[in-house]
Amino acid sequence: MNPLEIIAEFYEPGSESYHILVKHGQQVANKAIDIAERVPHLKPNLDFINEAAVLHDIGIFETNTPELGCLGKHPYVCHGYLGRNVLETKGLLQHGLVCERHVGIGITAEEIKVNHLPLPQRDMIPISIEEQIICFADKFFSKNGEMDGREKTVGVILNSLQRYGPEKVMRFQKWMQLFEYSF
Repeated sequence: MNPLEIIAEFYEPGSESYHILVKHGQQVANKAIDIAERVPHLKPNLDFINEAAVLHDIGIFETNTPELGCLGKHPYVCHGYLGRNVLETKGLLQHGLVCERHVGIGITAEEIKVNHLPLPQRDMIPISIEEQIICFADKFFSKNGEMDGREKTVGVILNSLQRYGPEKVMRFQKWMQLFEYSF
């Protein structure tokens, strides 16, 4: 399966949104593979990680995010479950779960309800080791042009997660331990 062929079905190659999506997806894929190779005892599927990391944000075209070249009708927070829907129509059920579960380092059904998020009310938390690795790797890169594609530091990531609550910070720190990742 070639993730770029799937992306080209929904994005015009050469467009701003295509370029942003592919660049970000490849950055996340490279980081995720690097992380996965450090923890062979966890038996991560490297081929799946590469494919799913490139595709994890495919749903952004359905969001109203002009700074990413996307003029859809949904809020950005919806891009995960929208991406899941897109990939499920292609028969890529596991890849679709990565899309849905990577948003916000994972979102619980309770958080969706309490915060009145425009999402289906279900847990969207990374479960498989591959989902966790991709979600972790995704936090190191921004799509919005900030930092010019450079990797964020752990300190910057932890600081940005604090506004979502201590459980988000703890989840990231737990992944740092699990993936043997140091500052």
